[in-house]
Amino acid sequence: MERKENGLIGGNSHPNPPFPDGDEGSVLSSNFFLDHVGEVVLTHTADGLSWKLVESLHYDDDKFSCLGLKFVSDNKSEVNFADVYAVDFIDWGLVHGSVLASAEGSILDHSSEMYRFTVHFVHKAKTQPSLWTPSVYTFGHKNLEICKTWVNQINAYLNVEAKRPKSLLVFIHPRSGKGQGCRIWEAVAPLFSQAKVKTKVIVTERAGHARDILASITNRDLSLYDGVVAVGGDGFFNEILNGILLPRHKASYPPAPADSMHPVESEWKVSIHNVERTILEPSDYNQDDCPLLTGSHVGPQSPNCEQDPEFPFPNEMFRFGIIPAGSTDAIVICTTGARDPVTSALHIILGKRVHLDIAQVVRWKETQSSNEEPCVRYAASFAGYGFYGDVITESEKYRWMGPKRYDYAGTKVFLQHRSYEAEVNYLEVESETESSSPETGPQDSNTTVWCLPKKPDRASCRANCVVCNSKSDDTMVGPPSLAPNLKGLKWSRSKGRFLSVGAAIISCRNEKAPDGLVADAHLSDGFLHLILIKDCPHPFYLWHLIQLARRGGDPLDFKFVEHHKTPAFTFKSFGKEGVWNVDGELFLAHQLSAQVFRGLVSLFATGPLE
Repeated sequence: MERKENGLIGGNSHPNPPFPDGDEGSVLSSNFFLDHVGEVVLTHTADGLSWKLVESLHYDDDKFSCLGLKFVSDNKSEVNFADVYAVDFIDWGLVHGSVLASAEGSILDHSSEMYRFTVHFVHKAKTQPSLWTPSVYTFGHKNLEICKTWVNQINAYLNVEAKRPKSLLVFIHPRSGKGQGCRIWEAVAPLFSQAKVKTKVIVTERAGHARDILASITNRDLSLYDGVVAVGGDGFFNEILNGILLPRHKASYPPAPADSMHPVESEWKVSIHNVERTILEPSDYNQDDCPLLTGSHVGPQSPNCEQDPEFPFPNEMFRFGIIPAGSTDAIVICTTGARDPVTSALHIILGKRVHLDIAQVVRWKETQSSNEEPCVRYAASFAGYGFYGDVITESEKYRWMGPKRYDYAGTKVFLQHRSYEAEVNYLEVESETESSSPETGPQDSNTTVWCLPKKPDRASCRANCVVCNSKSDDTMVGPPSLAPNLKGLKWSRSKGRFLSVGAAIISCRNEKAPDGLVADAHLSDGFLHLILIKDCPHPFYLWHLIQLARRGGDPLDFKFVEHHKTPAFTFKSFGKEGVWNVDGELFLAHQLSAQVFRGLVSLFATGPLE
């Protein structure tokens, strides 16, 4: 085949810029050798790179060469720039030709040495689109100038991608999960180096270490980073989240339980509380992804975190990242669709973004007789009382078992079958499901087995979710002006004995609950999913848990289960104290309130792709 001068297609004598004179429709094309494929025509467009195999030899109309090899002229492939994370020039070396079987059955491999560059990109399998793997194409050319020109032009395009991080602050929990935090970071760190993302890495030495650093760092110094990354589990991410939000996020508290004592007759009157105080309780260092911090901040902005025009909060560009190394990693599974450190690292490197609801949990009283200032905790996934608090408390006795202690503690707490008397008030926003309470389920009177679940009709949250991307005036969005958005909403009350009280911010999918606590919960719709499990016979509660562990099950469709979507709720225990599990951390609260902020923070993620 006749080769164009300098290897360029179209008669150009020198490589042209990909978009001359600002014309995004212009393209650059050159002949290259693609490793293990053969000679291709490589084309640079506004969206990415594409290539087509060149027919090297022709033999009449059969498209066979004299060696008996058949070349397919329409063999075309491409890679989108949105999936490319690095391009490198790797100097002179061997490029392998295609390995094809000849008509006589022999194997032919044409290889030669030339200048090369690599294109590193993300591969998404058709069968598992949420599981990302790093892949590479190697292109070769005899002309050094052409290779370097292509590398420079592609890198220039990648460098103007403002959404991609350039510098990150990374915290590693060394004892997270099975103690693999540092090893997991060492496995993914080369990807960040390859993508030229600078990382400042801090290995935590005690519980609250990451929180204390982030709470004390100035906003000006924090603005030097495009985000903060947690290498650990859900509990460790909660520590980092609170380190950012507690001293910086100014918002009115949700109403105290006493403010919602007459839920049916009154509208929500937001209580404005002074947030210019700090409560920080002592805690011990724990050895996994759930630090079980017993303390929290209230207010205030520390002197180092005063609002700075250069770093206002919430900040649209600043994002959180999680590289899973914990026991459950529910947040990662819900936001990326995979519990895989490499997949999470690639989401971070490519600058993916998804908004995430955050719940503000306020403790008004730690015990029945205590009298202290309100204590605040932020949660990204779940807050639970009763069964959930008992499991996290019991598991502390068996730390030597590692992550398996949660299974053992859960079984032990289940067999004890304890219930607690409490009162829960929640804001009504709409009639959620006809089976959310015994009084509202028309099918109850016709059901012989009163706890038999029905087949659910659910729309799960996925990438580019219509629900999460919609705008609504009915929910709270980020900043502290909350009352106007919820004016006119009525309170409802549920009082009695409960096995558990749970508030899911996201679906909380994990390996033990493949559909999560609430299969149709969304990442950023501005609602909590309040799940009240009333006292019931032991076998029925077991059936509920079995449904929770089944893919396609419906753990919410039982007469003893109430499920309410709400932007806020209050809780009051009638016992001596209350033990809560907030994102895997122990939180003592006899009286508690919670409200959700829609899309308050952004994560390096896309949402599940499947």
